[in-house]
Formats: sequence, structure tokens, C-alpha cells
Amino acid sequence: NKKMALKTFIHSIPEDILDDLSSRFIINVPEEERNNLIRICFQIELAHWFYLDFYCTDEETNLSACGLRQFAAHIFKHIPFLQCHHANLDAVLDSWREYKLSVPTYGAILLSENYSHVLLVQSYLAKSSWGFPKGKVNEDEDPSHCAIREVLEETGFDISKLINEDEYIETVVHDQFVRLYIIGNIPRNTKFQPRTRNEIKSCEWFLLSDLPSNKKDMTPKIKIGVSANSFFMILPFIKRIKKWIHDKTQKKAINHKRHRHKSMGDFDLLASKAKAGISTTDEDIIVPLKNMSIKKEKNIKPSFKRQLFNNNQTIVVQEIITPVWLSFKFNKQAILDTIY
Repeated sequence: NKKMALKTFIHSIPEDILDDLSSRFIINVPEEERNNLIRICFQIELAHWFYLDFYCTDEETNLSACGLRQFAAHIFKHIPFLQCHHANLDAVLDSWREYKLSVPTYGAILLSENYSHVLLVQSYLAKSSWGFPKGKVNEDEDPSHCAIREVLEETGFDISKLINEDEYIETVVHDQFVRLYIIGNIPRNTKFQPRTRNEIKSCEWFLLSDLPSNKKDMTPKIKIGVSANSFFMILPFIKRIKKWIHDKTQKKAINHKRHRHKSMGDFDLLASKAKAGISTTDEDIIVPLKNMSIKKEKNIKPSFKRQLFNNNQTIVVQEIITPVWLSFKFNKQAILDTIY
């Protein structure tokens, strides 16, 4: 009866589309992992996102969107090695959701030297999608250690000496907790070489301004010929990454300005000497005053007011000689008091 029910079941999703989705996301799962239904459910979730983003938005297919439960039923009935589990589908999905909630994922957002580019990885099992290097935490594993391990496995790049445990973005994506540590100033000529076989197909830099902020954003399609749907796994993070970069650059600019104001001039050095109990000489005071005088003279703006002269008028040019004030005596203590 079960076999008859499977044969007579009519898919609302065309079988050629189910074939395409199965070959993209599920058929390539290693043989030894096919009995791990939790693993299969993660792949079905990816296939469901792809179906919604690519097929349901295509006017030519005229397909209706469906929930994950209904979509999973189609997949379990369509793929031979899953058909025996169809009767327990609800229990399988419940176990999978519990697992997702209990096992968070950690990874990293790798940014280029000037924060203009971000590194994304492409999986063998989701060839049309790009995401951040990340993965599920092991039992009793520290979050930052998990991120270091996953990034090393998926990109071959070691972030252990670069990671700041206070710099991260975290959110819940499709019932799963995700934390991504932000690592900046990575040279774009860095060689990335995934260490896991048949998991990561490619690692590439993407210009941050080319990436979409929402599903309807046409920017990536126009600039790099890739649909926004290919970046659905990073969408929840893009705006927050841009805000982090903005805050970081603003803070850097403010610190630079403060540092410039804090740079010591001649009088600062003079004051610091006095505070330290170091004796000062007349030269210590005369030099900065002389420098101030020179600076003021350089900053005097020329007068552009037009002057009218009578043709018969004799113009007398007087030679102005600055008094030799350097020979004057100064009250050092009075000057030092004004500095404080």
C-alpha cells in the first residue's frame, strides 16, 4: 500500500525540477551520511531556499511557494533512499529543528585591507550559493576556537592570531544561532586553499558594494551578473557589516584627530620640563616665542584693497625694521605660570 501511495502521489512541483534540486543538494551527499537524516534535512533546507528564490520567482514556471514541511514531503517521496522515511517525516523534522536550536554555528567575516572586499566561499553541495566560512560547534568547544577551526578547514587561512573575541556579528538565521567574528586587513593576494575534500569548491573576494542588501536588490545582477538569490545566506549580515565598517572608520578618524592634537609643541615640551623639575634657560623660552612670531608673519594675509594714487604724488616706501627684542630680559616664572 505504501508503494502504491508513492506511485500515485502527484507532485505539485514538476519532477524535472525535483530532479534538478535533488542533484544540486542531496544526491551528492556521501553514501555514509545518507542515513544521517539531520544532515539530509540541512540539505533539504538549502534546496527549499533555492526553490523559493529561483523557481518561484520565475514567471515562466508559474510555481507557487510552499513551506518547508510540504517541500520536504516532495523530496522524501521523490528520492528513492528517503522514501522509507516518509511516514516519519514530522518526527524527523522535529528532531532536526531541535538539533538546530541546540547546536550553534561559528565562523568569520574576512575583510580586505581597506574593508572594500569580503571573502565568500562556495560549497560543492550548493554550487549556486555563496556564504561565509563557518560551521557547527563541537561538544565543549569554545566559540572562537570553532570559528578558527572552521575557517582553517574551509579556506586554509589561520585566523588564530588575528581574531578579536569582542568583534563579531551574531543573529538567528532560520532557527539557527550564527556568530561570525570580523577579521579585517587581510591582503587580497592571500592564497586560500580549502583543507576539506568535497566540501568547499571556491573561495573568492567580492566587492562589498556589489553585494545585495535584500532579495530584490539588483546590484549584483547588474555589476557582476549574479542574482541576489545566490547570496541569500549572507543577506542577514550585509547591512550590519557596513555599519561595523562605518563605525570602525569613524572611530579611527576621531582617534587620528585626537592624536594630532596631542602632539607636543615647543611650549608643551617647556611645560613638561617644568613639571618634571628640569631647569629651563632663556633659550627655552625665546625659541618658541620666536617661532610663534615667524608663524604669525607667514600667516599674514596680503591686503587686496585697491589704492588710488595721484600721478603727481610721490610714493614714499618706508623701510620697517623690527626691533631687536631678543635682547630683552624675560620673567621666566611669569611665562611658565601662563602655560600652566
